[in-house]
Amino acid sequence: MFLPIALLVGCASSGGPRPGKAVPQVNALYDRMNQASKAYEASIDQARRGDTPNAEKTRKQALDQLKDASARCGLTPGCDPQRFAAVFDRLLRLKDGSFIEGEDADDTPQGAEVGVQPGDAAGSPVALGALPQAERSVTLLKGQKFADMMVMNGPVKASLEMWLTQLRPNLMDAYVNYQMMRYKMSPAYKSADLPEALLFGIMAKESGGKVHAVSRSGASGPLQFMYATGLRFGLSNDSGFDQRFDPTMAAQANAQYINEQLATFNNNLELTLAAYNGGEGRMRRIAQANPGAGFYDPQIYGQMSAETRDYVPMVLAAAWLYLHADSYHLRWPKIDGEPGQIVLKRPASISELTICLGSAEGMNDGWFRTLRNLNPRLDPQVSQPVGTRLDVPKQLEKAYASTCADGPWPILASDLHNAVKIIAPPPPAATSAALANGPAPSSTSSRPSSSASKSYTVRRGDTLVSIARKSSCADVESIAKMNGLKGHQLQVGQSLRLPVCR
Repeated sequence: MFLPIALLVGCASSGGPRPGKAVPQVNALYDRMNQASKAYEASIDQARRGDTPNAEKTRKQALDQLKDASARCGLTPGCDPQRFAAVFDRLLRLKDGSFIEGEDADDTPQGAEVGVQPGDAAGSPVALGALPQAERSVTLLKGQKFADMMVMNGPVKASLEMWLTQLRPNLMDAYVNYQMMRYKMSPAYKSADLPEALLFGIMAKESGGKVHAVSRSGASGPLQFMYATGLRFGLSNDSGFDQRFDPTMAAQANAQYINEQLATFNNNLELTLAAYNGGEGRMRRIAQANPGAGFYDPQIYGQMSAETRDYVPMVLAAAWLYLHADSYHLRWPKIDGEPGQIVLKRPASISELTICLGSAEGMNDGWFRTLRNLNPRLDPQVSQPVGTRLDVPKQLEKAYASTCADGPWPILASDLHNAVKIIAPPPPAATSAALANGPAPSSTSSRPSSSASKSYTVRRGDTLVSIARKSSCADVESIAKMNGLKGHQLQVGQSLRLPVCR
């Protein structure tokens, strides 16, 4: 494991170098730092030659020496901790493309070996035997190391801190969500020769892995495509279902978009991400007016919106943590995302399944998000008939059979799901006004008028079931029939006609 970043932060608290105060002890620490760095590089050469046991021994000794020297730096007047931080940063970059066989498996995202082929590292300067299969699909980006395409500057480091502190719960949720549907999304990036870490970084920042996320501007899905851009890359409306919510199709469209923009911006990753967030047309005009300038150059950076200036380093930082969690004292949870299926033995909605599954397999937050993500076409409130197939993590197949196919839990879930909310009576002022305007309504007032209707604008979180529950006389089928809806999919801002009670 690499030198913990917390140790470096501790060193930094001691202050920078003091001019004129250099002492032999400081020079000795710098010499030890350089020796440790060279020894670590030597361990990589040993690994390339297949001498794994000696490589691991040399590597451990080098890191122990670097840790000790770094700790002593914080206690030695005149010692500059930033020198050790720079060495640490360089070794992280070296690690990105030069893994040693047998290195800590926790550094690799869970299940990263899925779909990886032996030829994925073609062109890599690292011998295939010294590079675990898990990393072959995430090391190179258009022939360059992913690390070399990143600028580990202030904004990226600040973003790393944000992910590791205030947004740590969001990052962990995004990781769990992604691992559960990874088999649906990662093949698109593999086919497009893009690093999976980048896909995770974009998704973590865009939606946190919530397939049905919708932004205020109308961007939708796990990768937040605008409607027009989605259409351009094959995401349309299929029998009432917005394909931007499909994780497989969204990942395919995203991979096509990223490759298109990488070609436009000469494989500049930061400019490509800026285009994804701020619009490729505007980004292209700015780049053309400043040939050769990078994202952080003042003439480009100054023209970016505050959102885009934040977006680019946040995506890169999330991608970097996906690859190097252990180096930042971060440990990803163990997630078993092996795909499976269940066939309903009794009618049930996703909401009901979530209740009867409870905390099965140790999922304390429940399975609602995972079931929604894996079955994006289903309204979670609508009961599905017997025989319906649902995609689930394989680990839930037995849990469903034992707790949801029969017994008390599905009965409880159905009872809770079908409960009818009490409709509050109108306030006294409204009642008085109604009496002043005419006779009280008859006992048939709960029936819908055969012709009258009122308009309703769909809001975020609405479903046909929830809309019907707000009405005292409309049901799901009558609303769907009145509006010509073939399915139960709704869009935020959509206008519906609802029956008026009489």
